[in-house]
Amino acid sequence: MTQAIDLARLPNVAELFKLFNSGKHLNRLSDAALWADLEQQSDAYTALFRALGYELRIDGRGFAWFHTDEKSATLSHQSRQLALLFMVIFDSQADAGKALSRFSDWPIDRALLTGAYEQHQELLLAEGLDVDGLLTLLEKAETFGFARREAGHWQLLPAVCRYLDHFEALAEQHRDDAEDVLDSEATPDEDSQ
Repeated sequence: MTQAIDLARLPNVAELFKLFNSGKHLNRLSDAALWADLEQQSDAYTALFRALGYELRIDGRGFAWFHTDEKSATLSHQSRQLALLFMVIFDSQADAGKALSRFSDWPIDRALLTGAYEQHQELLLAEGLDVDGLLTLLEKAETFGFARREAGHWQLLPAVCRYLDHFEALAEQHRDDAEDVLDSEATPDEDSQ
């Protein structure tokens, strides 16, 4: 038997549904009141959205979204470009000695993007992106809840952890693959003995 959900305890259900259903992320930094309601009533919101056919994911690092395994061509292109934007930002900041886990403290401005562009020009040109294109992507990132505009710069929001997690997993896989290659080259082939 399923338990009834008391909608009176979910005053922001319409606003949250509209936000998540449009593909956006909720970040605790960008809307503290909505985040507090979602966090306090997370089980009820999760159950309600599940009953409606949606999978609400709430990450303890401070962001939530509707997860879907379906990918449209437009969403895939946008996601790929956002991934590229975040990758070049993370890579240039890592080269500058910045801690990746502190990305929300980095002011992202034209100067930072110009440096990232210069460092990754060939890759970005292949995707048809220049510095202005990267700035346009930051506006798209804001639309989906990955960034917000501050006075004179952008701030990356906790939802960017979704991309950072993928980058770190890829880096770990690359290290494992490199170690496997080195191990196989260091171990004499048994057939040659």
